[in-house]
Amino acid sequence: MAMKELVQRTWIGLEIAVVEARNKSLVGLKGKVVDESKEMLTVQTATGEKKVVKEQARFQVYDQDKQFLVDGKLLVGRPEERIKKRFGR
Repeated sequence: MAMKELVQRTWIGLEIAVVEARNKSLVGLKGKVVDESKEMLTVQTATGEKKVVKEQARFQVYDQDKQFLVDGKLLVGRPEERIKKRFGR
């Protein structure tokens, strides 16, 4: 899967880790995305659900055998709206 496809799809069900965040207590958070809104991801961790503001974090995403580093600013918006966004060629 290419980066463009990853950014444009819904993230529900993906395994992620927070590698940078304005809220430093979220750095290192790992789990499965269980909900996605325009500005937030809800991540199911071993200790419960945590909400992460997309715009304020960078994520390591695990998709099959690949890993991607994604700036949360690219994710702001509903998944159906991100399909229409244009990204670098």
